[in-house]
Amino acid sequence: QVQLVESGGGSVQSGGSLRLSCVASGIVFSRFCLGWFRQAPGKEREMVAIITKSGDAGVPDSVKGRFSISRDDAKNTTYLQMVSLKPEDTAMYYCAAQILACPTVRRALFWGQGTQVTVSS
Repeated sequence: QVQLVESGGGSVQSGGSLRLSCVASGIVFSRFCLGWFRQAPGKEREMVAIITKSGDAGVPDSVKGRFSISRDDAKNTTYLQMVSLKPEDTAMYYCAAQILACPTVRRALFWGQGTQVTVSS
């Protein structure tokens, strides 16, 4: 059974930092492209970070310089480091995995259940 389990969310003040983790089981982790996505109430889900199986990473302009993604294949884990958090970063954060391509909002083989991040001003 495949599972992606996120952790590390919580409540922080504006300017604070959090590191989210996503541990995978039931898959050959190193073969997958991984992504972090978020969804705020009333808004569409959006991608915030992608890392390929070879370690190439990318983030959108909205979080560039504040969010970074990494992976540890030995631990079947991907991380999302978030610094200088803003109230608009408040959302449920999900990790996703896709093989032969990278996950998108509309296409991912596997999704986690999400972890809530709340940033207060």
